[in-house]
Amino acid sequence: QVQLVESGGGLVQAGGSLRLSCAASGLTFSSYAMGWFRQAPGKEREFVALINWSGGSTDYANSVKGRFTISRDNAVNTVYLQMNSLKPEDTAVYYCAAGSMQKDLSAFGAWGQGTQVTVSS
Repeated sequence: QVQLVESGGGLVQAGGSLRLSCAASGLTFSSYAMGWFRQAPGKEREFVALINWSGGSTDYANSVKGRFTISRDNAVNTVYLQMNSLKPEDTAVYYCAAGSMQKDLSAFGAWGQGTQVTVSS
């Protein structure tokens, strides 16, 4: 019943920007921390960004700190990931997840289907 649907992925040049959205349904959205994770070809899924229930606390992977911004709008059950200064190494499938305020994948019980982000050099 819980559904997370990502959108906004695509192909961009290095240095460009992209904004991902994740629309949630079937859960009390404001009760959950939300996270963004990504999986690049040949690599395991990794943590990107976290935001707590209210949006007052965030956390980022060192690789994206200063370039990416996570935010949420509980009124419309949506979490966002603003990605600026994109690099080719940001190329991955990006996943939205609902869970607790932890970086570990096991803390998230609901996942979206993923959206492809490709950054060309």
